[in-house]
Amino acid sequence: MRPQRLVDLLTLIALALLALSAYLTWSTADPGNGRPVIHFNGYSVTRGPVTLAMAAVVAVVVTKLAGTALRRIIGVLIALLGVAAIAVSLQVRPDVAELSRLRPELSQAVTDTVTLSAGPAPWPALAGGVALLLAGLVTAVTAHRWRRPTDRYEREPVATTAGKQTAPGTEDGVDQWKAIDAGEDPTL
Repeated sequence: MRPQRLVDLLTLIALALLALSAYLTWSTADPGNGRPVIHFNGYSVTRGPVTLAMAAVVAVVVTKLAGTALRRIIGVLIALLGVAAIAVSLQVRPDVAELSRLRPELSQAVTDTVTLSAGPAPWPALAGGVALLLAGLVTAVTAHRWRRPTDRYEREPVATTAGKQTAPGTEDGVDQWKAIDAGEDPTL
């Protein structure tokens, strides 16, 4: 698999996992005394994974247009975004005081004890962060082997005009205009 395709695949995987972590349960609070259990999804607890995923997608799009040196710099930045996503998934564990700011029914004025439990959301965020880290490292290491963005628009060294093979540099602008006047396409 070409490095560009691998980076694209890893970034899409990271985007899917980080977006999934925003909608899965990050934390569950049980206020007790027959009150309903409150589930906090990842987006209500932290907007970090989604923001990091969107920034990484933009960075990968920019790598398609950049030169080798800029690709390496962007690759390092993508790797840092992956490290940040890993840190968010491992560090963000809201306590009762933080959650009571989001939902007032969890405050100590309303309930005596609140039981907290972690949900599955940090795990996809962790996996997405690892995928971003790998995408950034692959980008930084293999940037010199990527196709330049203008490669697909370059002409072949041997051009054909009206079915004739001509060596590069033998045609001038006048011959091309004459070919166009004659109804031929000099770019083929």
